[in-house]
Amino acid sequence: MKHKQDLSRRTFLRNAGLSGIALTIGCYWPSLGKSVGEIIHAGDADNSATELMSWISIDSAGKVTIFNHRSEMGQGTWQSIPQIIAEELEVSMDQVSIQFVAAHPDKYGPQPQEGSFSIRGWCQQLLRMGASAREMLIEAAAKQWGVEASGCYAENGQVIHRSTGRKLSYGALVKDAVQIKPPEQVKLKERKDYKVIGKPLRRNDTLAKVNGAAVFGLDKKLPGMLYAVVERNPRFRGKVKSFDDSATRSVSGVVHVFKVQRPVFDLSCEGVAVVANSLWAAMQARKLLKVEWNDDGFEHLDSEILVARMQEDLHKPLPSAAFETALKNASAITAAEYEMPYQSHSCMEPLNCIADVKDNSIEIWGPIQEANWVQADLSERLHIPIENVTVNMTFLGGGFGRKAFLDYPVEAALISKEMKAPVQVMWTREDDMSMGPFRGGALYSCRGGVDAQNKIFAFQIVSSSQYFGSGTIKDAEPQPVTVNSGGVAGLASDYYQSIPHYSFGNLPTKSPIPTMWWRAPGANVDAFAAESFIDELAHLASQDPLAFRKAHLNSPRYQALVNKLAAISSWETRRKNDGWGVAITECFGSMVGQVVKVSRKPDQKLKIDKVFALIDCGWYVNPGIIRAQIEGSIIMGLGAALNHATHFKEGKAVERNFNSYLMPRINEIPEIEVHIMENDEKPGGVGEPGLPAFAPALCNAIFDLTGKRVRKLPFRLEEV
Repeated sequence: MKHKQDLSRRTFLRNAGLSGIALTIGCYWPSLGKSVGEIIHAGDADNSATELMSWISIDSAGKVTIFNHRSEMGQGTWQSIPQIIAEELEVSMDQVSIQFVAAHPDKYGPQPQEGSFSIRGWCQQLLRMGASAREMLIEAAAKQWGVEASGCYAENGQVIHRSTGRKLSYGALVKDAVQIKPPEQVKLKERKDYKVIGKPLRRNDTLAKVNGAAVFGLDKKLPGMLYAVVERNPRFRGKVKSFDDSATRSVSGVVHVFKVQRPVFDLSCEGVAVVANSLWAAMQARKLLKVEWNDDGFEHLDSEILVARMQEDLHKPLPSAAFETALKNASAITAAEYEMPYQSHSCMEPLNCIADVKDNSIEIWGPIQEANWVQADLSERLHIPIENVTVNMTFLGGGFGRKAFLDYPVEAALISKEMKAPVQVMWTREDDMSMGPFRGGALYSCRGGVDAQNKIFAFQIVSSSQYFGSGTIKDAEPQPVTVNSGGVAGLASDYYQSIPHYSFGNLPTKSPIPTMWWRAPGANVDAFAAESFIDELAHLASQDPLAFRKAHLNSPRYQALVNKLAAISSWETRRKNDGWGVAITECFGSMVGQVVKVSRKPDQKLKIDKVFALIDCGWYVNPGIIRAQIEGSIIMGLGAALNHATHFKEGKAVERNFNSYLMPRINEIPEIEVHIMENDEKPGGVGEPGLPAFAPALCNAIFDLTGKRVRKLPFRLEEV
């Protein structure tokens, strides 16, 4: 596959980042049209290390450094990407050190971290990179010995000659290896021969995170660095009408107070930056700042108004005569409405970023989820060549989509430019939780019917919600619902084949509140309505909920998943005094089934006894990381179902810290048992697919026990 050489950097970054273009050994790098053979590098002038294919560095002592081109926010790429390369390179993980790389699309391809894409989008390229480097090292050894390369093999960081047993370390071979043309084709291992992939190896970043050695954005410091906090409009948009900084400037350590531009998607907004020689001084000084905002040009909404508006919008999509006829022809019909709240991302590490802007260069350090996007955006905004914009990724204390937004690096860069010094911009917990963008709330109207064979005959979901973006200030034009086209995020794909009549519709609700991705975007709201309503249809048909799903999920892969889910949960042994709920969802290339078991405590209040989770993510790297991600997703889903939501009053977020935006406590977490399907399917995502199934499975279990449907989140277990 060839690409035009004159493709602009901006276009490449936009297209590659959003479409997930794959880069493959032996093919052309999209940005430059270069094959792998053209990107082999010799080391530094002191020859301390030699770089193979930009991803692997081996020094003369044989120390292997594998570079991780994706952000690490807890999802495990720091371990799993090097683990893939190490497998084909024939080194063990205890021989490997790992380093982040800066944004460099020409060298590493697209680096945005979204859509659970790191493994499913990169595994083949990474395997081939490791294998190509191995073959080059083998050929270098064969040339030194004057033997055929076919008589040599690599193992444990060495090349070994089969017939004589002679050995050479990678360190002794790497200088010769870089002179060898990389092979156009390499043979990859069969799964049965893996030594590293598929093993629950301990994560290399765990110890560093426990002992404090890991560098997060907040840990990074530069000589002469200043600190800044920004006062932003609590209504998210608008500009500064005036501000009084007389008291602010009286605080010891304050260096400057000034107006700063800040982007909110496509909007150009303003804030007031307080810069000081310590973070404490900047934070205390900001408390004394008085700002008058120019924010009269948009609505200041309460949550109740937003919900009422969504309720009206639910009935605006234009109906389909064909679907209405199909619904009338069903043997039995039912309907239900579901409500999902707005949510904050509330990462453990609040937003922060360091920028050092000079006349013709920018350098960024921080918890960056989308390094390429930040690099391209700053180049465009500050009119600095993209090759002079360096974006360095630190560890991220959570991301969930929020740290893919561009606002906080832009703030840091603009303040650094004004101050002519490196500056770290810090968002306090209150800033981080109340300033958005948020996960948008949504309402769903579901209608459906079953036929005489107790299978779904007609199925419709219409939603009203906010689309991702800065918000809308105009009413949308109603569009017709779709019939047998379109889809709902998180709904198992087999339903589109097994349901003869399905229909979907949506209307974006008018609101000035900025919204964006939140872990498992789309599916984290849609799947609650879809899988809850599937359960209601099973009840309408008087069918076992799991058997009902199995009757519609007809592909061999789904049949295997349902059978395994029944087995691991002992579904057939459930008792009348317990509540059992199931949900099966699909997103980012993976399928997940969850069974939740609930019961009554002696005081008759509900408790969650156990969660059984089964993921089919196809080919996988590290089962330990997968289990951790599924457990974390379930806990995050539990918090969103039972503990927290963001509300608005006069256009401002009400919840500003963890005293009101309540997180689940450790004593509230049920036992979680995670299983992984074993097959040779293409790899799917892991960081996000584990979340959407939990809430519907929980609510379906509550119905099984109590006969009460929970259709609005969040809710309180003790009140059911």
